[in-house]
Amino acid sequence: MKNYTLIFLALTVITGLIGFTGMNFFGIPAVRVLFLIFADLLVISVLAKMFFPGTQNMKLQRVKK
Repeated sequence: MKNYTLIFLALTVITGLIGFTGMNFFGIPAVRVLFLIFADLLVISVLAKMFFPGTQNMKLQRVKK
């Protein structure tokens, strides 16, 4: 999820511009919903980068019984 921050940023900006600049076509409600989804994913991705900066190289370890 953390690797997709720039992709979510670009998708949020594009759908925001299409959905909220006054364009009027049949799919505007769907574009606005996509904007909200991408904005939420962007916030989650940024928070994950802030709170868990070095966890991309974690390896699983066996639990000793």
